[in-house]
Order: sequence, then C-alpha cells, then structure tokens
Amino acid sequence: MAMYFNNYSTWRSKPGVYLEDLYVRPQYRKRGYGKMLIQALAQECCRIGGARLDWTCLRWNTPSLEFYDSLGAKRQEDWVGLRVDGQDLEDLALGKTKVLRDGV
Repeated sequence: MAMYFNNYSTWRSKPGVYLEDLYVRPQYRKRGYGKMLIQALAQECCRIGGARLDWTCLRWNTPSLEFYDSLGAKRQEDWVGLRVDGQDLEDLALGKTKVLRDGV
C-alpha cells in the first residue's frame, strides 16, 4: 500500500509527489512489491511533470533505508523534520505560541 499526495516544489517551480506511507505485509516483502509501488509513484510524478518524489523514513528503520538506497534515493541530511501536535497545536491555533506562553 502506498499513500501519497501531490505537492509543489517552490525550489524547482514544479509539482511533485510525496509518499506518506509505504507498507508491504511481511509475508510479501522481498518479492518486488515495494519497488513496484515506488516505481508507480515515480511514473505518476513524471506523468504530472513533477520534479521529484519525496518521503521520509525513521533513522532506526535500517531495512527500509537500505531498500530506498538501492532505488537510488538520496538522503536529505540538511533538512530537519518539524512537528506541532497535541496541546501545542491547539495553543498555536489560538495564537498562544511558546514565546507568548513562556515569556521567552
């Protein structure tokens, strides 16, 4: 299963595809299904005139990272993932940022 959505690269001024989740059931792994799914996303990206296919992977997920490396994916070491969730998300929606809350 590949869950994805279209995105847009402001760096390249072109659309792209972002892979949110890739999952192959354990009993079907190492049979080429993951590669076929990512290949289909690459085809979709090319079809829309996209500049790139992006996704993230947890650092500890070595088998997946090795799989992605084998496909020619390049790790984006310069980028930092960011998230706001839980109470911080609710506070931000109300304009109560950490700076205002903590007086920092």
